[in-house]
Amino acid sequence: MRASILALTRLRSSSASSQSHLLRRSYSSDSVPERKVAVLGAAGGIGQPLSLLMKLNPLVSKLALYDIAGTPGVAADVSHVNTRSEVAGYAGEEQLGKALEGSDIVIIPAGVPRKPGMTRDDLFNINAGIVKSLCTAIAKYCPNALVNMISNPVNSTVPIAAEVFKKAGTYDEKKLFGVTTLDVVRAKTFYAGKAKVPVEEVNVPVVGGHAGITILPLFSQAVPKANLADEDIKALTKRTQDGGTEVVEAKAGKGSATLSMAYAGALFADACLKGLNGVPDVVECTFVQSSVTELPFFASKVKLGKNGVEEVLELGPMSDYEKQGLQNLIPELKASIEKGIKFANQ
Repeated sequence: MRASILALTRLRSSSASSQSHLLRRSYSSDSVPERKVAVLGAAGGIGQPLSLLMKLNPLVSKLALYDIAGTPGVAADVSHVNTRSEVAGYAGEEQLGKALEGSDIVIIPAGVPRKPGMTRDDLFNINAGIVKSLCTAIAKYCPNALVNMISNPVNSTVPIAAEVFKKAGTYDEKKLFGVTTLDVVRAKTFYAGKAKVPVEEVNVPVVGGHAGITILPLFSQAVPKANLADEDIKALTKRTQDGGTEVVEAKAGKGSATLSMAYAGALFADACLKGLNGVPDVVECTFVQSSVTELPFFASKVKLGKNGVEEVLELGPMSDYEKQGLQNLIPELKASIEKGIKFANQ
């Protein structure tokens, strides 16, 4: 989970030789398989920092950067970073197939960001169509890749992707993920601040979906344990749910949570790479096809392995407040999932 952080730390080392020595020592290329990662939407606000963070990940051997325009420049820039992966940029729909071919992981941050006053539903009309066409290409050019969906609204775009893959006859529920890692990142940060514990030691599972009240942080399961007051838990829950809006408002029309999302996306992709490479006990919260609730898709802790999802874990013990939160989120999440399925089948 910390490869991108480790790589960043290494970049601070005093000389290029000591950096390459560190990389060689930790990750000799003999022991690390070749892995191609494609980023779709690589020239955008999330895509650019995400592309840089994936370039820093020593588990990546090939990095394909795709967008409708602007990608050759981003690829040229990122390619100068002195790390393992070879970078190629692809622009325009006619180059999408080439970007995707041979990919082990496809990360999709494509689409428009949220602006002040916009709901995730406002995003739906634009991003749903983009996701549908990208997933049609994935089914054709790299049907076995793990797909990491970042494009909002994730509660609907993941079901859209599933329907597209089903129609193409390539759907594998073990290989489709809605990236909800930013909810976990925020929950950890906010909890550590309130509990006054070192943030790098904190873990907080976040379940449900990836918008508003569908985001349910399980602070009762947080480690290290801190006896926070009920009103603190409620405030932390609300802040985690409204984290995206907090950033949209702070940026005052100049964008959404692009940098923290890129970080979270890079963390989740790193976990997927580790799983593919056979690292044991890789567990992340993510929005997947699931039977832990009555809903067909749900975010919870998932064990990652060589084929993607190895096991969808149960929700575990919850406080009364969290149980109520779960009841409250079900109808909204259900509606978002159904909206995606309906759109895909139009």
